[in-house]
Amino acid sequence: MVDTVQRKRIEILVDTPLVPKIIGFAKQVDISGWSVIKIASGGGRDGRWQHDEITGAAAKSIILMIANKEKAQQLTDALAPLLDSHSLLLTIANVEVVRGDRF
Repeated sequence: MVDTVQRKRIEILVDTPLVPKIIGFAKQVDISGWSVIKIASGGGRDGRWQHDEITGAAAKSIILMIANKEKAQQLTDALAPLLDSHSLLLTIANVEVVRGDRF
């Protein structure tokens, strides 16, 4: 049987132009891997939104990362001031990963 270890899955819904800034915070806390997923549309407390291919208006992305508990907490602390001002949605969940030494 393959051994797994518990890590944190971090998902951040962000306006696409802010992706490089968020990745910069991840690098500062030594999270070396991430994936960016483009989002076509969604909705929330402020209503529905949809990406406009022509203007890029309302373009959103999800940044997905896996990290250990300490790095996840450091990233959360670093992003805390931006949560309201930049309307970030930050979720963190426990996951089991194979090859946990990579995260």
